[in-house]
Parts: sequence; C-alpha cells; structure tokens
Amino acid sequence: MSWVTGAAGSPYGVTNLPYGVFRHGGREPRIGVRVADLVLDLTGAEEAGLVLAAGAFGRPTLNDFMALGRPQWTAVRQRLVELLTDPQHQPAVEPLLVPLAEVEMALPFEVADYVDFYSSEHHASNVGQIFRPGQPPLLPNWKHLPVGYHGRAGTVVVSGTPVVRPCGQRASADGPVFGPSVRLDIEAEVGFVVGVGSPLGHRVSADDLTDHVFGVVLVNDWSARDIQAWEYQPLGPFLGKSFATSISAWVTPLDALADAFVPAPEQDPTVLDYLRDVPHRGLDLRLTVEWNGERVSEPPFAGMYWTPAQQLAHLTVNGASLRTGDLYASGTVSGPERGQAGSFLELTWGGSEPVRVGDGTRTFLEDGDTVTVTATAPGPDGTVIALGEVTGTILPAT
Repeated sequence: MSWVTGAAGSPYGVTNLPYGVFRHGGREPRIGVRVADLVLDLTGAEEAGLVLAAGAFGRPTLNDFMALGRPQWTAVRQRLVELLTDPQHQPAVEPLLVPLAEVEMALPFEVADYVDFYSSEHHASNVGQIFRPGQPPLLPNWKHLPVGYHGRAGTVVVSGTPVVRPCGQRASADGPVFGPSVRLDIEAEVGFVVGVGSPLGHRVSADDLTDHVFGVVLVNDWSARDIQAWEYQPLGPFLGKSFATSISAWVTPLDALADAFVPAPEQDPTVLDYLRDVPHRGLDLRLTVEWNGERVSEPPFAGMYWTPAQQLAHLTVNGASLRTGDLYASGTVSGPERGQAGSFLELTWGGSEPVRVGDGTRTFLEDGDTVTVTATAPGPDGTVIALGEVTGTILPAT
C-alpha cells in the first residue's frame, strides 16, 4: 500500500509509475513519474539524493535515463516503490509531489527514428478489401514478415498538440487536384520506445526485447486517406502519414506490464528462424477510441498477429542500428468486429457507412473534432494498469 493519497485502487498506483516530462510554475522541463493524480518530481528527487540515476534526471528528456539500461531502470523503479510505500520517506518525498492539474506535459523523449508496422491481420484484411476490392485481402508477403514503413521522427508530437489538416494531392475524375484532405483519419496504435541501442551491422534477437525496449506509449498515427490512396503505389505511405503522429505524454515501463503478457495468435505458415520468439507473446492491452467524447471503438491489442519482439527483430535483421529514443509502433490495432476497428476507414467501411457521433454522423474527421485513445492492462494481484492517453484536435488547413 502507498501512503500517497489516491494511489490505492488507482490505475496509476505504484504498480504502474509511468515516466514523463513536465513543466510547472514556469520552470524548465523536469522529469517526473506519475502516481495517482500527482507527479513526483524526479529531478528534485535526484538533487535531494533520494534516487540515483547518474544525473540523468537532470535532463529535459528521458533519453539519458533510458540509455542507462535495464539494471538501472529496475533499480530506480524499486527505489521509487520504496519511497512511495514506506511511510518513513513521506516527509522527504511529499514536498516533491505536484498536482497533475497544475503541470503542462512535454514530449517525454527525443525521437531518434520512427518506424510504423502493419501487424493486425484484421486491419490489413479490412484495408485490403477497401483499397483493393476483388483482390486477396492480404498481399503474399504479409504472413511472412512484419510489413512496415519508416516514418518522420520530426513530426511526432505529444498528446494534446493540435493537428492541422494536411494538404496534398488527391485523385479526381479529372486527374489529380491539390487541397486539404477530405478523408482525414486516425490509427489507434501501441508504440515501443527503445532505451538501449545497438551497433550498425548487428542483428537484435527476438529474445532481447526487454534488454532494449524501455517502455510503451499509445500512438495515434493520423492518416490522410485520400492523399495516401493516390501516392502509396508503388512505394507506400509518405505525405499521407508524415504530417503528424501523436504519442502519449507518459511512457509506461515494460516492467509495469509484466502481468499483461499473454500468448499471441498462432502463426501459419511457420515464420523464419529469426522471427521465432519463444515464448510467443503479445500484450493484453485494451484500447478505447473516443470521438468527440463518445466511445466508438474498443480495439484489442492481444490479437495482433506480429508481436513486439518480432517487430524489433525484423527492424534490425538487415543490420540497421537501434538508437536511444527510437520509436516503433504496432500499426493500427483492430479486432474482428466493426466495433473493434482502430481506424475510421474501417469503422465506416471506406466512408460508405457513416457512424453516429453526438447529434450527427461522421465518416472522416471534421475540423474541430477531438479523438482520444486510452488503454488499460492487467496488473499484479488483480490491479489495473492505465496507459497515458493520447488525444488531439483537428484544426483547419492553413
């Protein structure tokens, strides 16, 4: 039990303890950890000698701390649990707790590279039917490797950042036209944040996920479907994706999700040796998508065909190096039912079946719309872990 008010029974209790970067009272960004509806100032805690992190909490991003590696991550986490549960530490720690309502959250880490995968069989099949009617839903390579694309790290933004409607080329009966996207969409995803890098030319094994991945964020990979449909052949996503990718302000440590690992779906055909992860495990994360405050979808992450460990192995199998701050995302999380779709492209079946949102109906996003993605996971002893939400509001094209 924690002595912190509100921690008992909170999905942000001491079994969670996600990391973030915050501003408070006009001060420079500081590193913190969330407990209940409070933020523990880790920069101040390290200055006071309460935690030891080789000075990494004196930085304005998590990168230096993430680069320290798993032994240090584990030691700091154990120390934080001790500080927040042992009443003898309350007099020293309590002055370092700041109400969450008083802080402004910043991007928690400097993004080195960004890769987005395409790991849900249900999503890939749905998109195949919508974009390529009359053809096989899955392309021949899909069940042999985790398909992905290299995104734009510089447009990864923290939750709450407004998203300006992108402009670009889209197809029309009279040829390509230029203007604001009229089929603006979301992609509800889960992202994995790399802490420890790897040298160029080195392959990272699927067995080494926990040695390299520091934690998990929720991701909304905003997508302009009309721009995407015109440009994606033959090289894939580009301007239809690169204008903005939102991530949650809180990074949930992988250690906090130890009880959320579950058997992943069986893979047929058998994958190549470098993609074999033993045990073959996914994460039981239960996502919720809200459109203007109304729940429209509940995508289940446990059913993803390709696992985070396989994605990491494939990402590096050609010798590509990892860097601290690399972000790789799962791709859209969708289940077998329409109400489990992780994109509005699927939810409205390409815009042909509008859904009711509030007092009206929607197919794709309109200016002023707000989308929020949340998620929970099972924790130890029947507790619930909440992942930091990712939210964004659409602004008109400039």
